[in-house]
Amino acid sequence: MKFKFWGVRGSIPTPGPGTVKYGGNTTCIEVKNAGNDLLILDAGTGIFALAQTLAAQSPIVAHILITHTHWDHIQGLPFFLPLLSARNQIHLYGGMDPVTQQGIERALSAQLQYSYFPIIQSQLKAQLHYHTLKPGEPIQIGSTTIVPTVLNHPVLNFGYRLNDSDGSSLFFTGDYEAPHNPYAPDDPDYASNQQFIEAKLLEVHAAMRNVDALIVDSSYTDAEYLKKVGWGHGTYGAALQLARQTGAKKLFLTHHEPTRDDRELEAIFREEVTKAGPTEFEIVLAREGIEHVL
Repeated sequence: MKFKFWGVRGSIPTPGPGTVKYGGNTTCIEVKNAGNDLLILDAGTGIFALAQTLAAQSPIVAHILITHTHWDHIQGLPFFLPLLSARNQIHLYGGMDPVTQQGIERALSAQLQYSYFPIIQSQLKAQLHYHTLKPGEPIQIGSTTIVPTVLNHPVLNFGYRLNDSDGSSLFFTGDYEAPHNPYAPDDPDYASNQQFIEAKLLEVHAAMRNVDALIVDSSYTDAEYLKKVGWGHGTYGAALQLARQTGAKKLFLTHHEPTRDDRELEAIFREEVTKAGPTEFEIVLAREGIEHVL
């Protein structure tokens, strides 16, 4: 299995001279499995550049797995050009939102409205298939088994584990903030809430266990996080701890804070790696256009 980053930014695209090296597009990862099936993790603005590489191919069968429907993870979806050809099949996967009680079909239909986009859904020519996933229930796409796990974020967010027939594996968190207990230790609700958190962490760690590649939302430094608790994003330190706890072979840090330019990213990365000390896993700062083979 191999994968390639097409978008590594969080929250909003950041084009410009300061982000040329690592990229300014929002989240999108292309995965090719042992059977050469096309799997795409999230549809941020990076999916548009990915689509350009597919222009000469026809027909296309694409499987797009959406972690969650916040704007930066779906905003490139209407610009995925294979949607415009009748020869193509596009499969869109995601969860059932517990608030709206709507499946992943809402991600595209909400964007393709008269007020927001010049093309409506009925004008898409591709064969479009929606798949509503359930937590913990595996699905099979070609040679790859995919298991969604609910991760902590202010909207339903799936982390995806991909196990391929060639023995390789990866886990992508989408956006993820390690759960914290909002109650003081002397509060009557502290113990029950802490028990829930610890049980959930065991489930999350089991889902990530021993993957070849662990791709984690690491938006903030520990100092920055103090002012952003509850925003739904992780830290460099939390990502390193996850990799240690789960036995990951490689850790990929992504969802880069949009206010950072390339130099700031590298400076913080060096500082965090130095602070972490020796590790049993490789640490990689995610960069657009770079392919990794597992």
